[in-house]
Order: sequence, then C-alpha cells, then structure tokens
Amino acid sequence: MSKNRIAPLAINPRVLDLPFIEVPLFLAFRHIFFRFVTYSQIETYLCISMKLLIVEDEDGLRGTIISFLEEVGYQCEDATQLGMALNKVNDYEYDCVLVDIGLPDGNGLQLIREIKKIAPTTGVLVISARNSLDDKITGLELGADDYLAKPFHLAELNARVKSILRRVKYDGKIEVNIERLRILPESRQVFCDDEAIVLTKKEFDLLAFFVANANRVLTKESIAEHLWGDLADAADTFDFVYSQIKNLRRKLLDKTSIDYLKNLYGIGYMFQTDRG
Repeated sequence: MSKNRIAPLAINPRVLDLPFIEVPLFLAFRHIFFRFVTYSQIETYLCISMKLLIVEDEDGLRGTIISFLEEVGYQCEDATQLGMALNKVNDYEYDCVLVDIGLPDGNGLQLIREIKKIAPTTGVLVISARNSLDDKITGLELGADDYLAKPFHLAELNARVKSILRRVKYDGKIEVNIERLRILPESRQVFCDDEAIVLTKKEFDLLAFFVANANRVLTKESIAEHLWGDLADAADTFDFVYSQIKNLRRKLLDKTSIDYLKNLYGIGYMFQTDRG
C-alpha cells in the first residue's frame, strides 16, 4: 500500500548547484558523497514531503526532475500529455504542479486554467523552453505562481518550488505556530514549547497536511491519496490511515494535552485549532 523506503535526504542548494544534465552522475555517487557529510549536517536540510505533479513530455528531463525531487523529499507523480494531466488534477489533489507549456496534445496554459478553477490554492510553476514575455505574462495572469525557463539548475527549481509551497501552504512562513506547537516544515521538526516531538516521516507528512488544511474536514480518501498517491487506490481498507492518525494523535496529546484531531464519523478528520 505504501512505498517501503528510507526518507529521502535534501541537499544544501549551495552544495548541489547542478544543471539537470549532471544530476544522474550525482545520484549514482550520492552514497559516496554522504560519507563526507555528518548526519547533523544532512538533517539540517531535510525537506518536507509534499505531493507534486510534473507535466513534461520530454522523457529524459522528466525522469531527471522526478529523481532529483524525490531525492530531496517530495512525492512525485507525472503526466506526459495535457489530457493525462487534466485527468490527474481532476481526480487527485496536489500541493504544486510543474507545467510545461508545449505539450504534444495541447497547451499547458489550458491546464493552469483548470487547476485554478478546481483547486485555486494549488501552487503552479511553469517550466518551459518558451522564454517569451507573452507566455510569462499569460501564465502568471492565469494564476501561475512562478515561471522558470529551460535550461535551469535543479537547485533553482527546488528553491522555486519551496518558495511556492511556503507561500500557498503556510502564508509565506518558515515556521508555523499553533498555541504551544511550533512546526518547522523545512527541517521537519515539531516542538511543544521547547520539547521536541519525535515523529516518523509519514506522521510528519500527515501533520503537515492537517496543518495546511487546519479547521477543514479531510476525508479518509484525501488523506490516503496525499500520503500514498496512486498506491492508495489499490488499498482494500483504510486501516493504514487509521493507524497513522492514531499514532500522531497520541504523540501530540502526550506532549500538549490537547486533542487537535477530531473524528467526524462517516466524513473524515479535522485538525481543529479554533475551539471557541
């Protein structure tokens, strides 16, 4: 039901400032690189795992972008055509969509229109070889958050995506404070007052999803799909969702004495910060 893999590591952009053509070499030798970096240095750059959709028809570039972003810590899905991308954004929720304008079966600008119509808070980054002023203006006017012309450095791509996510998910904040809770999305740390709350990767991803949608009802289906992507469709039950929520609730309650997670029977769950 879920990918059984170690949480990916994010690299300091100052260290990994590589054009996309060089990234396969880094990925091949990353284990050698990590031998010369202390765990505390690596931990500093751990990145929040959010769900991205990469819409790009060029196989090599798409694969390289996905490999890099997954290594950084994002959960990635892809689409190679406009029709496929339209189906995905209508069926699933994404935190940010990377859109190539020039697609084989249409214009990526149409996808931006659809995204902003059905999910206006979804971040959109246009990545395109069309470095014309008209394309930039049109994309931004349709609701795109940023525009990155090809060729680009993957470190810059990562920085742009992180900036969009901070803006659309956390109102531009580097940290989120909720009563006694302090959440640092980029370092994946959670504190109650000054005491750390130790969460697993999935528990932190779940908390981040709840906090980004605070005081909104989230269905079991949306939680499963956000955490496990397309793999959630193959699940026969939601036991894996219940287990993650139970563990997260227990850890938060133990430290804060506040039950933030409310179960709305037959509907879903809510991370409740407004209890007035």
